[in-house]
Amino acid sequence: MQTNMSSYEQQMQHKRHPISPTTRQAVKFLTASTVGTVLLVLSGLTLTATVISLVIATPILVLFSPILIPAIITVFLIASGFVFSGGCGVAALSALSWIYQYTTGKHPVGADQLDQARNAIANAAWEVKEKAKDNLQYVQNKAQEAITTTTTTTTTDPDTHRTTTQSRT
Repeated sequence: MQTNMSSYEQQMQHKRHPISPTTRQAVKFLTASTVGTVLLVLSGLTLTATVISLVIATPILVLFSPILIPAIITVFLIASGFVFSGGCGVAALSALSWIYQYTTGKHPVGADQLDQARNAIANAAWEVKEKAKDNLQYVQNKAQEAITTTTTTTTTDPDTHRTTTQSRT
C-alpha cells in the first residue's frame, strides 16, 4: 500500500531532519558576504572622505569667499562624492540581493549566463590539462628515444689535454 504524505507532514519531516548546507552553498555565501562587505566598506570610506572634505573646505571657502570658481569646484567635488558614495551603497545592496537570490535558488536575471561562463571556464581548464598531459607524454617519449638511440663518449688525452667527444647511434 502506497502512502502519500500531505504538505504538512512533509514540512514536519523537514523540521525534524533539517537539510545541511552543501559546501557549494557555503562558498557562495562566503563570496557574497565578502563582496558585499567590501562594497559597503568602500561606500562608507567614500562617505567619510566626502564629509572630511566638506569640513576642510568650509573654512577655506569662508577665507576666500570672493573667489567664486574654487567654491563652485569644491561644491561640485562634494556633491560628486555624495553621489558616488550613494552609488556604491546601492551597488553593494543590489549585488548582495542578487547573490542571495542566486544562492537560495530563486534564479535571478543573469544566472544562466553565469552558469554557462562557469561551465565554459571548467571545460577550458580541462582541455588545457589534457593538452598538457599529451605534451608531457610526447616530450617524455622523445627524451626516451634520444637516450636509447645516442650514446656520447668523451675522452681526454693526458699528453695534450684535449677532449674528444664521439657519438654513437
